Amino acid sequence: MDLGISGKTALVAASTGGLGLAIARALAGEGVRVAVTGRRLDRAKEIAAELEADGHHAIGIEADLSTPAGVATAVERSVEALGPIDILVLNGPGPKPGAAATLSADDIAAAFELLVKPHHALVSHVLPGMRERRWGRILAVGSSGVVAPLPNLAVSNTGRAALAGYLKTLAAEVALDAVTVNMLLPGRIATDRVAELDQAAAKRRGTTVEEIQLESRKTIPARRYGEPEEFGAAAAFLCSAPASYITGIALRCDGGLIRSL
Repeated sequence: MDLGISGKTALVAASTGGLGLAIARALAGEGVRVAVTGRRLDRAKEIAAELEADGHHAIGIEADLSTPAGVATAVERSVEALGPIDILVLNGPGPKPGAAATLSADDIAAAFELLVKPHHALVSHVLPGMRERRWGRILAVGSSGVVAPLPNLAVSNTGRAALAGYLKTLAAEVALDAVTVNMLLPGRIATDRVAELDQAAAKRRGTTVEEIQLESRKTIPARRYGEPEEFGAAAAFLCSAPASYITGIALRCDGGLIRSL
């Protein structure tokens, strides 16, 4: 299938590793000009160089997206180097694990600061141009915790649910401008983040990482962790031209992990 996005420009937040990197690679493979962003300039440039070596067009940008200045810098440099942003991928690091019963007021504030505020800032910078040009794709990397809250990830569940509410509301407001707004919810994808969570669970329960992974696989109908490339492919489709009538959804990419409809 021709995704119809060759020549478009994408800014992929936090794309020097994990799911963000998988999305950047998938979009670049479809001919999209990609701005790779991260806090380490050397790593962002290294990934951009790899994409360029494969015949794609990419740049690496150092950006701390947790600050207003970092957001503004990422958008400005992306536009200067690649042109107006057509595709915005919202992504960022997950917060620390923790139970809901032990959350402090600071933890609740941190959920908003980490998982809502930076993404809102990025959207605020990029959305006006998308609406003016009457084409745009906004895609947020969420979590299956949006659908079914995950044990011991109370901060993540709280912040990502708030982000989902904001994006769902936004989707209806900008649909007439041919801008789609969606979320893609990973299950157990084989990334460093999931490996860290497995290690934390093993330490908490006094068992091995291998045992935790075996238990996790048993809960997944596909009986395996997903590959980052599979997640990237789903993301690329939601950012595509054929997906123009898909907006306001939270699509699960989880091997059937969440059993609800």
